[in-house]
This record gives sequence, structure tokens and C-alpha cells, in this order.
Amino acid sequence: MPELPEVESLAGFLREHAVGSVVARVDVLAISALKTYDPPVTALGGLTVTGVERYGKFLDVDVDGLHLVIHLARAGWLRWREEMPMRPARPGGKNPLALRVHLDGGAGFDLTEAGTKKGLAVYVVRDPQEVPGVAGLGPDPLAESFTAGTLAEIVKGRRTQIKGLLRDQKVIAGIGNAYSDEVLHVARMSPFKIASSLTEAEIGELYEAIRATLADAVERARGVAAQDLKGEKKSGLRVHGRTGQACPVCGDTIREVSFADSSLQYCPTCQTGGKPLADRRMSRLLK
Repeated sequence: MPELPEVESLAGFLREHAVGSVVARVDVLAISALKTYDPPVTALGGLTVTGVERYGKFLDVDVDGLHLVIHLARAGWLRWREEMPMRPARPGGKNPLALRVHLDGGAGFDLTEAGTKKGLAVYVVRDPQEVPGVAGLGPDPLAESFTAGTLAEIVKGRRTQIKGLLRDQKVIAGIGNAYSDEVLHVARMSPFKIASSLTEAEIGELYEAIRATLADAVERARGVAAQDLKGEKKSGLRVHGRTGQACPVCGDTIREVSFADSSLQYCPTCQTGGKPLADRRMSRLLK
């Protein structure tokens, strides 16, 4: 799933390649992906791309005051094309293409989504705050206004596991499953630790881990072509998706906890005092 660093890189890529271009037309192939109807998506035709912003995991393409807001969800992606195919794309079947934006000069980009579980969402609005997901976002962890004090207020009184709290977009915007694993590894903190139990020192360590992990990922992704971002993300992860491999810090074996539709990875030595976390789903499978 694209998270803050990848979406920030996509925004930078589109600023460089799309701003100043005129939208020739927009083809919608997956009607379920389009979440708004007023203004219609056809209203973008003939308007100029004037800016691109990021809100959490949302990508906002400003087209002369109308906003094409995109949430790539779990399996969505943006694919840039220097030359769009002349033949119209056909919807349906196994075609992952959901929406195609044609720009003047022949370039443009596709929004695709793999798999059968669809979550890609596209909005055409006059103000990004009209998108419920954008309006409900928590603070951006890379904003100057996000301080250790901000994080202290967030965790205060919250009887929830810190892993889930970091992933809650209404609490902190932009961190998903992968980077929450990475942040907690850097902070040497158990993903099951209760947020309200954090000491002042632990809050400070977690804050620094959030800022450093995300800033490093953004820097690594800077200038990377859109089609190469997935590979760049994977290569930079230290624990997420690396079950069974050696921890790059201590050499212990990275372990996993499985859930119904996701999993987390962690290092026992670095994060849990050497003790494996309970994996109820895996225990039931073994039984």
C-alpha cells in the first residue's frame, strides 16, 4: 500500500511532469472508483494542471481550481506514460485500469488497481476538504507543527496498542502498516505497547523515530520514477515484509504476527526484550 513517502514522491513526480499541461480528457473505466459526480469528471477537460499536493495518503491534482483527489488504497497505483495508447482502453475483465488521464502533447497517467478487492477512490471536488477522508485526517507527521508535544497529546489516555494508533489516519496522517513497523523498530518499541503507558522519554524516542524514518524514506524516493517506487520502498524496509530474515541491527530473526487481512513484523531482541509476541491466528492454524 502506498504510504506517505510514496505519495509524496508521486506528488513531486507529477509536479515536475504534469503541471502546466492541459487535460485533454479523462477516461473512467471503473465506475466504482469514482466517488463524486458534481462537478463531473468531464469538467476537467480543457483545464490546466496548476499544482499537486499531498494530504496524508491522498494525492491532490489541482486543475484550474478543480481538484482530482486520489486515494490509491491497498493495491492501487499511478503509472505515468510519456505517450498514451491511441486505441481506447476496454473496461472489465482482468484489466486493472481504473482511470486514464490524457494530457496535451500525448502524455498522461493511468490509475490501476490489482486484485479483486477494490478500494481505489477518485474524487472531483472544488475543495479537497470536501473529501471525507481528507477532512478527517490527523496531523501530518512531517509538518513543522508536529512536535513531540503533539505526539504526547495524541497518546495521552489512549488505551490502544501503539501499532494501531500509528496507523489510524484520524490520529496521524500518512503512516500505514509498513512504516509503522519500521518506526517501531527504530524506536525499539513493541507494537503491542499501550499508547497511554509511554513515558516522556519513550514519547521522545518514538517522535524522533517517526520523523527520521519518514524523512529518510521521502529522501530515498525523491526523483525516483513512478514505476520504480514500489521497488525502492521494499528495498529500504528493515523489518516489514522480512519475516525469517536477520534483523539488520542485532541479527535476531525477524518474526511476524498475523491478522485477518494483514500482518506485522518485528525484531524480538530490539523491541520485545527477546520474547516472541503472541500470534493467535498462527497458533490456531498450528492446532
